[in-house]
Amino acid sequence: MNTADLLIDAFERIQESVHGAVEGLPAEDLHARVDPGANSIAWLVWHLTRIQDDHIADAAGREQVWSAGGWAQRFALPFPVEATGFGHSRRQVGQVRVDSAGLLLGYADAVHERTVGFVRGLHGSALDRVVDEAWNPPVTLGVRLVSVIADDLQHAGQAAFVRGTLERR
Repeated sequence: MNTADLLIDAFERIQESVHGAVEGLPAEDLHARVDPGANSIAWLVWHLTRIQDDHIADAAGREQVWSAGGWAQRFALPFPVEATGFGHSRRQVGQVRVDSAGLLLGYADAVHERTVGFVRGLHGSALDRVVDEAWNPPVTLGVRLVSVIADDLQHAGQAAFVRGTLERR
């Protein structure tokens, strides 16, 4: 197994977890919150996908799937197109509403496809390339990818927890 295969495996696990948390849920469950300050499944999956899309697009030097693929218009959220959910308030979390699980999964699948294509093309010392100099030390592509994987797995796990809680009610 090479580095690209290892990273692809991690991103595929995220995608499997997202599908497991979302598939078959009605909109009311996607928007349910276990308490007024909690994140909904819709927000968690939208946010983790937005972060992945934002960070991979930046690293690849490409436009985000969110804007290039028309997903921002399909979701029609009341936020600027560049919003990823980072720092969202309780009210903003509640504003992430979708008509169906299919919309969330469609966007997640499109971002996953772009991510895998990007990662598949990584060779040699590509992970050593600095992608963000705003930090000390500067962030390399390898560190950025691990950060995305860690954040996405946490949010996918939270979405699965919320689903399990809802199913036990």
